[in-house]
Amino acid sequence: MSGQLVQAGCPEFSDIIRNGAYGVADSQGRLLAGCSVDRPFVPASVIKIATAQVALKTLGPDYHFSTELYLDQQQNLYIRGYGDPLLISEEVLALLKELREQGVTRINNILIDDSAFALESQPPGRELSSNPYDAPIGPTVVNFNCVPLKVSRNREVRSNEQQTPTLPLMRQLGRGLRSGYHLINICPGGCQEPQRMARMTGELFRSLLPQAGIRGHGRIGRRKVPASAELILVHANSRPLTEVLATMLHYSSNFIANLVFLTVGAHQYGYPATWAKARRAMRNSLVSLLGAKTAAWIVMKEGAGLSRENRVTVRAMLRLLRAFKPHADLLRSRYGVLVKSGTMKGIYNYAGYLPDGNSFVILLNQRKNTRRKVLARLKKKQFPARRARAKLAAAGN
Repeated sequence: MSGQLVQAGCPEFSDIIRNGAYGVADSQGRLLAGCSVDRPFVPASVIKIATAQVALKTLGPDYHFSTELYLDQQQNLYIRGYGDPLLISEEVLALLKELREQGVTRINNILIDDSAFALESQPPGRELSSNPYDAPIGPTVVNFNCVPLKVSRNREVRSNEQQTPTLPLMRQLGRGLRSGYHLINICPGGCQEPQRMARMTGELFRSLLPQAGIRGHGRIGRRKVPASAELILVHANSRPLTEVLATMLHYSSNFIANLVFLTVGAHQYGYPATWAKARRAMRNSLVSLLGAKTAAWIVMKEGAGLSRENRVTVRAMLRLLRAFKPHADLLRSRYGVLVKSGTMKGIYNYAGYLPDGNSFVILLNQRKNTRRKVLARLKKKQFPARRARAKLAAAGN
């Protein structure tokens, strides 16, 4: 649709909305104001609200991600993960201390079983930059698949986290970086993701063994758990799903969002997790939640908002926000509102709740970022309790 037609639908915002839409709805989901509310736009990270809502409905707020630990007769440790996005250094150390309490005093080889996922590709829309938001995903992963580095003036590379030892992989990735502090993902410029993720996980486990009082040495690799190995621990992450989702939404973590997205699919249709199962579970849950007509306007190729093939309308997002209202406190408070942003090149979106409790959506797929100006006007605007049916219908034009 041309910019002129869009402007015609947004007369009060024609100076700052060139290619976009907005909408405001009351607590009952009734549209109070808006323009182009039925036009689909690229949502970017505001789609994480859909991922969070469906996860809460499907998994439950008290769901805990788990990791299975097996030991064979040669004291080799097998780690089978199920997409725990918050298996961070502190959690790994707690897990290893659980093993020690169960009598494990020695671990030789550390082998990663990544059979819980069967992905034909990494997330659609993911790029090969060094940025944390482009980190690869897998079923057995640690520290968001990112490394915090401190590079000294003499090019010495060390971990920039007290709780995370300096790993060999860190030294490798830190070569050639300028002095200072860096946070990069483990595959800058691309790599063989399964091998690199297994190495990262194995090295972190190995480095933390002494702190847990466990000895041993051996290689790190990938291998499916053999039938002869004994399940010795199922570790449930200490953080419930609500905390996982709060972290995802506050920091707009693509890594967390897509692991949650895949877990929803696997929970519904069984492991191994696949993109197809996740999309099917998401679509069916949204139909149940919003109705088939509204859910049809939410298109999700993945759960983070990375893909430019994702689509959403203002009306569909407003109805989603109505359902999400009980969990509004999971959103970040900014500019006096509870809000989730969505940002990519040429994409500048907001979705959340105004101070008066009304929900709002701003979808701008345009060159200039004017979303804060749109939000400022919406905050000042006085919305009537009801609108004429004709005006509501016209808002979709």
